[in-house]
Amino acid sequence: MTAVPQPRSAPAARSSSNGALELIQGSLSAQKVARRSPLLAGLHRAADGSLVGVFVAVLVLTGLTLHWQHRWTLAFQQLDDTRSLSHRLTESTAMLERHLLEKGRLPKTLVPTKVSNLVYLERPKPASKPQVDHLAMIGAWMEEPIHQGY
Repeated sequence: MTAVPQPRSAPAARSSSNGALELIQGSLSAQKVARRSPLLAGLHRAADGSLVGVFVAVLVLTGLTLHWQHRWTLAFQQLDDTRSLSHRLTESTAMLERHLLEKGRLPKTLVPTKVSNLVYLERPKPASKPQVDHLAMIGAWMEEPIHQGY
């Protein structure tokens, strides 16, 4: 008895799009590549993993960028509000000074400050504090009755 290859009969009902899809899936199969070349499959897995890592890093950095941009915007708005309030305060102070100078009665009698016009006073000596007897104070507390309740 001898082994003779039998001719295969091709299914006639197969469409061309199904055949192309099977051809693509068969040629790009990860299992076939892993069986044929394990080194190439390992490199492929490493490249896929690094690509996923890059995408995750990009998403994290995008989130951080948007977060810090929002924080910077809020801080800049607060700075701008502070500047406008400071400017309004300066204007109000100038207006009050101008009003006091116009309505004041003695502006012509005031003289500009000079070193010769300054009067120097000695620093006063600190008052001596009476010594507190802590033991006597604690003894006075001990003699007081303790009230019930709060």
